[in-house]
Amino acid sequence: MSETTETAVAQGTVATLAGSAGQRFGDGVAARYKADGEWHELTFAAASEAVNEIALGLADLGIAPGDRVGILADTRVEWTLASYGISAAGAVVVPVYPTNSPRECAWVLGNSGVRAVFCETAAQRDKIDQVRDELPDLTATIGIEAGGGDLTLEQLRERGRGGERSELEARQSAVTREDPYTIIYTSGTTGPPKGVVLTHGNAMSVGEMVVELDFISPGERTYLFLPLAHAFALTAQLASFELGTTIIYYGGDSKKIVEELVETSPTYLPSVPRIFEKLYTAAMKLQEQAGDEDRARFRQAIELGVEVRRRQHRGETVSDEMQAAFDQADKGLYSRVRALFGGEIRQAVSGAAPIAPEILEFFYACGVPVLEGWGMTETTAVGTVGTLDHFKFGTVGRPMPGVEARIADTDGEILLRGPNIFREYWRNRDATDETLVDGWLHTGDVGEIDDEGFLKITGRKKDIIITAGGKNLTPANIENDLKQSRFISQAVMHGDRRPYPVALITLDPEEIVPWAKEQGLPEDMAELAERQEIIDLVQDELDRANAHYAQVEQIKKFVILERDLSIEEGELTPTLKVKRNVINDRFADRFGSLYG
Repeated sequence: MSETTETAVAQGTVATLAGSAGQRFGDGVAARYKADGEWHELTFAAASEAVNEIALGLADLGIAPGDRVGILADTRVEWTLASYGISAAGAVVVPVYPTNSPRECAWVLGNSGVRAVFCETAAQRDKIDQVRDELPDLTATIGIEAGGGDLTLEQLRERGRGGERSELEARQSAVTREDPYTIIYTSGTTGPPKGVVLTHGNAMSVGEMVVELDFISPGERTYLFLPLAHAFALTAQLASFELGTTIIYYGGDSKKIVEELVETSPTYLPSVPRIFEKLYTAAMKLQEQAGDEDRARFRQAIELGVEVRRRQHRGETVSDEMQAAFDQADKGLYSRVRALFGGEIRQAVSGAAPIAPEILEFFYACGVPVLEGWGMTETTAVGTVGTLDHFKFGTVGRPMPGVEARIADTDGEILLRGPNIFREYWRNRDATDETLVDGWLHTGDVGEIDDEGFLKITGRKKDIIITAGGKNLTPANIENDLKQSRFISQAVMHGDRRPYPVALITLDPEEIVPWAKEQGLPEDMAELAERQEIIDLVQDELDRANAHYAQVEQIKKFVILERDLSIEEGELTPTLKVKRNVINDRFADRFGSLYG
């Protein structure tokens, strides 16, 4: 780590981060993004200039230090420039998920009292227009694309070009690390979202942790498709400008993620489990048509890959025979899996939800280390993480530098303390006091810390199912096992105060429809959900998963939904976590039918 980087991270705020990056990295590539079907590049120097123009444009609009400014857009380079522009003006960033309904937008923007909001498109602006009467503080909308606002982003930048740079410098120097940097509204699996106030110190502490761990190196390329309204994506954005790495913004079509990974060859991939599960499914197709003997060799290749890579990492000897078998497997399997990621991935991180250890072992064997991390919006997205030097399958790593973790004696809840812990819930003192107790964040997750300091998440307090017989069940484990099937998109266990657990299953349309066509079955999802052939197929997958659990923990019955769960229907959060309470309420009759 250079002294320049260390000083910039340790002393700065997000208000000065883009300008500092422009000075330190100059013509280095800050961003690659797709426009009109072509990839374009933006240097750190050009990004810094754009940020200054946006900041001065906001000042010209009357945005004062401490005012809140929203961003309602998909992940794209303009989101980053707008965000840094808001911070450079001394204002507070309020992200809004692009999938939010007008009513949800009204809550976030109204509760935070935004003065202005960047809207990506005319459709996003229309959401604001529908509820504008409920937003008395809102004075302006700024359009990223045509029709997105009262004025365009380019017009805002033009207004800023004539601004006084001395005013901008004064605003930035007045920002302290204790001031709010952003208010991120939790996606909310229950109740209205709460505004998590993260300070400049919270944000910059994450950069300090990343630098200390040497987690990302200057010059690396991060493929970013996660919603920037989520803290996990924001940390990647912050790390890029702190360390001089390049962000590759995905082109916008989630079905083309694998295609774009191959096209752009990133070195770092922060993601949520569902994407790795999709990539795992794609990789498993390589051996789908194999016979029993070939399948056995496939499993042996995975075991061999894990063992050889562990020995290599520890500097231990690998026998000639083992190396020869490894080299052969690399040609036939490992290299083809690496190619799905573009061939140059140094490491990936899975966060926001649990992922099956078998998936992590598979990718590790193939030379794609997928490290698990754990955090919350309230922890600026970080808390614990596995690193290339220190990881353990089945755990979410060890606490980040400067972060303390302990387990509550009473109920096993995970408690955290550190510089990354949020300041408060916006205008919600009661919720703040319930969550922050004596300096410790009560996370709501339950876990164990082993003698090497690795944290294992065993469940979430509100998700624990207690059967009528008094057995405590953690649904995530068997749900993750079921989702390893290429045919199953989501699995939701149900059974609180019931005699036994059951499940709601959704099919993956990208996998089940082509399979059904091959079998001469209908291609309509609703019809397939009722076909005996599909029921038998899911039963086989359930039998496989149940075999790993005690009788009382096994799912006894299931129902197949005629469609997949979705963000738009309010069943998934923007990071694709299941809203369990919504599912339990919405499909209560279907669950009830499974108990006769």
